[in-house]
Amino acid sequence: MTHEELLQRQLWFVNQRFGMFIHFNSATYQFCDHEMIDWEYGHENDNEPRRYIFDPKDWNPEALDCSQWAKAAKSAGMTFAAMTAKHHEGFGLWPSRYTDHCIKNATDRRDVVQAYLKAFRDEGIEAGLYFSMLDLHHQINRKKCTPQDKEFIKNQLTELLTEYGEIPFLIIDGWNAHWGGPSYDHLPFEEIDELVKRLQPQCLLMNISCEPNLDHTDIVFYENAAGQEVDEAFAGPGASCNILTNSWFWRTTDTGMELKTADWAMDKIKEMHRHNVSFLLNGAPNRHGLLDPNVLDRFKEIGERYRKPSGLDGIPEGWVYRTE
Repeated sequence: MTHEELLQRQLWFVNQRFGMFIHFNSATYQFCDHEMIDWEYGHENDNEPRRYIFDPKDWNPEALDCSQWAKAAKSAGMTFAAMTAKHHEGFGLWPSRYTDHCIKNATDRRDVVQAYLKAFRDEGIEAGLYFSMLDLHHQINRKKCTPQDKEFIKNQLTELLTEYGEIPFLIIDGWNAHWGGPSYDHLPFEEIDELVKRLQPQCLLMNISCEPNLDHTDIVFYENAAGQEVDEAFAGPGASCNILTNSWFWRTTDTGMELKTADWAMDKIKEMHRHNVSFLLNGAPNRHGLLDPNVLDRFKEIGERYRKPSGLDGIPEGWVYRTE
């Protein structure tokens, strides 16, 4: 991707404005009614022993309906989406040839990546994927990322980028991050960037890297739910994400809880628009593979109020450029 092509893809992404983040993976089952929230942070960051091993047979979203998610996104006025193909625990939502720790050994063996992509594409929503470099099951972490581990990561990314059609963007997490994962010394950004662009030249590589520059990403990515606020002087290109509940993955208490309000969501969206940051709002499916009614209602309420602003025609003043 040339410098000019990158600028045009960045503009395209910023002009998407509002999208859906879908956290749906092993934690949906492991920690939905548990003291642990989302993943075993202490194992990676506090040298705690790993206590919760996920058995693929526990994966059984028997009522999985990705079209319900896509229709909910459309009702909110969202034009793009991302789903956790693999999160920090390491379970893959597609039948990978390179590990048994994926849906091919689950009770419900449907290819969730394929189902998600088809449903959102059918609704005219730009569908990207999320992939975690940190992988507790395969022991790829801040202390270990061997040449074999790197090959495994590249093989899995190759599957996702060659077997599912056009992927407009790929969100990478757990890579040289505060919360863990391999370092850029162990796994250079340039190696993955080269692979992604070779397989899909138009695919944006969006790294949740906690950096305010484009040294290791195509889009500056703020995990807003973790307290990462956009600097007042920032003018793009950016992405930001947040949650309606108290966690990224569904918990049994979510079904009856009072979600964050539409006012809160509208304030977030407007703030991000002002900085040329596209905003992803999380919707976490439950164990059955469905969004709860309170999430559907909140998405619809937001959509009744949200109006997508006009897109940027050119690069605004203050835009962050990649240093060559």
